[in-house]
Amino acid sequence: MEPIYIRIFKDIEAKILSGDWRPGDRIPREHDLVGDYGCSRMTVSKALTALVERGLVVRKRKTGSFVAAPQINRTVMDIQDIGTAATLAGYEHRHEILTRKIESLGPVEAAQLNSTPGAEILRIHCLHIVDGKPTAVERRIILLDTVPLARTESFIGAPPAKWLLSQVPWSKAKHVIRAVSADAVTARILKIDRGDPCLNLIRQTWQNDRMVTYVEITHPGDRFQFAGIFHPTESALRQQP
Repeated sequence: MEPIYIRIFKDIEAKILSGDWRPGDRIPREHDLVGDYGCSRMTVSKALTALVERGLVVRKRKTGSFVAAPQINRTVMDIQDIGTAATLAGYEHRHEILTRKIESLGPVEAAQLNSTPGAEILRIHCLHIVDGKPTAVERRIILLDTVPLARTESFIGAPPAKWLLSQVPWSKAKHVIRAVSADAVTARILKIDRGDPCLNLIRQTWQNDRMVTYVEITHPGDRFQFAGIFHPTESALRQQP
C-alpha cells in the first residue's frame, strides 16, 4: 500500500486539478485531515509541504492552507495571450475553435514533448481575429494527465491560453520565436499567400516536471510584432567595468 501522505497528496491534487477546489479556496485544516485519514499531524504536514513545493497550495501563518493562484509569466520577455494584448492595445478580438480532438500521443511526438507514448492529449486548432482580420493560427496540445479539466472545456467563452492561465498553476515556461514561411493550410486560414513571411511563437509550460501545454502560434509578418522593454539587473550593473 502507498504511504498515507501520498494518498492525501493525490486526493487534494485531484480536487485542485479537476476544478472542484478553485484558487483561493481553503484546504481542510490539518486537524480535520488527521481525523479524516486516521494519521498523525506530521503525515498531513508532509503531504501539504509536497503540495506547496508543487505550486498547488500556499500556507498562510495562523489562517491555514489555500489553493494557490495561477502564477503569472515572469520570463524576461512578457508575452501575453493574444486576446489580452489586443484588448489592451484598443483592438477588438474574437476567436474561433477550428478543431478540437482528444487523441493519444504517438511515439515521435511523445519523444519531442518528453512525454509517454499513448498519453491522452487535447489537440486544438484556434483562429484569432483582431479588428476583423485573421491575426494568428494557434495549434495547441494540452496534456490531459496534467489538466484533466480541459477534457470537457469547449473554450468558447475564452481562448485556450487565457483559460489555462486562469486555471492551472505553472512553474516554468519556454518561448522560441522564429521566422517561417506560410504553408498552404496556414496561408488559407490567414488569407495570405503561400510562402508569405510569418512570425512563429513556440511556447511550452510546465507544472514542475509535468508539461501543461505545447503551442505554436503563427502570425502574418505584417500584422503582429513582439516587443519588450528590458533593464539590466543590479548585479549586472555591478559587473560592468
